Amino acid sequence: MRDNKRKFPRGISLALAALFWLAVWEAASLAVNLEFLLPSPVRVAERLAVLAREAEFWGAAGGSMLRVLLGFLFAFLAGVLGAALAFRFSPVAALLSPVLRIVKATPVASFILLALVWIPSPGVPVFTSFLMVFPIVFGNVLSGMQSTDRNLIEMGRMYRFSPLSMLRQIYLPSIVPYLTAACGTGLGLAWKAGVAAEVLANTRLSLGGKIYAAKIYFETPDLFAWTAVVIAMSVALEKLVLLLMRRLLRIFHLEAAHADRGTPDKAL
Repeated sequence: MRDNKRKFPRGISLALAALFWLAVWEAASLAVNLEFLLPSPVRVAERLAVLAREAEFWGAAGGSMLRVLLGFLFAFLAGVLGAALAFRFSPVAALLSPVLRIVKATPVASFILLALVWIPSPGVPVFTSFLMVFPIVFGNVLSGMQSTDRNLIEMGRMYRFSPLSMLRQIYLPSIVPYLTAACGTGLGLAWKAGVAAEVLANTRLSLGGKIYAAKIYFETPDLFAWTAVVIAMSVALEKLVLLLMRRLLRIFHLEAAHADRGTPDKAL
């Protein structure tokens, strides 16, 4: 049976959805009629335009970006390495399991407050972002390795594939979907946890510090404007990292295929 439902392009659908919620926001602001409680979208946009002309705005945005990226990068590398060790040596998985359960079950605010006792303020967002992302990368990469086709692994061993060939031809195709999902989820969590840590630590030159100051001085339009910046940067960074991952993987596979044609693995 022919489907008569009219379908809109994704871009148009997203734009219409955004316009709808902006209209709801504007209507709610008019109903409240108190900028202190709920400023209008136009007022927030005006404050955002003013803030964006200040050098401190870009310093705060760059500082938060650097801290979140550092935490995410450390978690990414540690998660991949930890998953590889846990896959190769089962005691490593058993050793890390209680720690991962504790991290997943403990509220983020508790870790932030504890970190404030041990770590200087600028390092707290990095530590918090790391702590939130590491279990996701570790769990996804380990699941990807465990889901690799056993027949392919046995074939690689039978033909004496080198460790690099085993990784790029057998394990990598299974890991990539899990790793991509981990990056998408992990980046969002890194931003949430990192900015929350900046708020509680009142980190200098940070988006979280600006949000804290706006709240202290009851500057509600600024509070909304800084929050919008956090959301926009989180979405943009997630898309950028996933795009870079796809590009790097495409290059990696092309180089791998070229290398294989030049020096194929040989069975003994």
